[in-house]
Amino acid sequence: MSATTVVVEPTEKMRKPLAEFWRRFKKQKVAVIALIFIITLVLMAVFAPFVAPYDPTIPDYNAVLQGPSAAHWAGTDTYGRDIFSRIIWGARISLSVGFLSVTLGALAGVSLGIISGYYGRWIDSAVMRLCDLLLAFPGILLAIAVIAILGPGITNVIYAVAIFSIPVFARLARGTTLQLKRTVYVDASRAIGVKDRVIMLRHILPGTLPNVIVYFSMRIGTSILTAASLSFIGLGAQPPSPEWGAMLADGRSYMGVADHLTLFPGIAIFVTVLGFNLFGDGLRDALDPKLRSD
Repeated sequence: MSATTVVVEPTEKMRKPLAEFWRRFKKQKVAVIALIFIITLVLMAVFAPFVAPYDPTIPDYNAVLQGPSAAHWAGTDTYGRDIFSRIIWGARISLSVGFLSVTLGALAGVSLGIISGYYGRWIDSAVMRLCDLLLAFPGILLAIAVIAILGPGITNVIYAVAIFSIPVFARLARGTTLQLKRTVYVDASRAIGVKDRVIMLRHILPGTLPNVIVYFSMRIGTSILTAASLSFIGLGAQPPSPEWGAMLADGRSYMGVADHLTLFPGIAIFVTVLGFNLFGDGLRDALDPKLRSD
């Protein structure tokens, strides 16, 4: 009987935080709707070959600049390509850029922040001054500078967006590390000779995750918007790639004549960024103890 108790109790303790988180998160109705939208968008992007009714790159010169219809729900572009299909395929690019760039920025930023906050002194000063330097530039200008060095292209956009994501993640991780390194269990770990690397991975990193996860979810929307902006000015995805910002750039010359060229890609960007921001708000309310009302 005692053996059964030993096995069951840890399982219940592991399940309880997730169950508690979901209980609080599902109270955020708007955030749940945003999560459903994000999951739907991801599934559409993954299964784009089966969902999109047309090939996004093959032109049809018999259907040039057609408005929305039963055959083409969002109309066609200057080459007769179906805009709805291009938006679905473009979701692959936008979501990939957003997720990969923020992941790279988070990995680098959290690592630097934990090291900076844990060791302090000249390491902390050097890392924070580097973050101050990066934060001194507006994000889009820093991204343009990186693209100017690396050259245009979607891969370089990922690197550019990742670079200007690093300082905020570093500051988030550093602030939490400064609090956690003074706790009793960290002092006890040092006293018994646990290596610094192990302390940072086992005791400090988990404590930084709630704030990092919230900012991570919100940053994806910002990264998608930045990538679309870079493609709009010709520094991101190149034709005939169905990237949303590039689609906006292609359609701006036809505003007032064929407004659907810019309307539907613009709606896709707006709704996607809004969805990630609302989802991030829900995560924050569910994870932050200061915001809990029950």
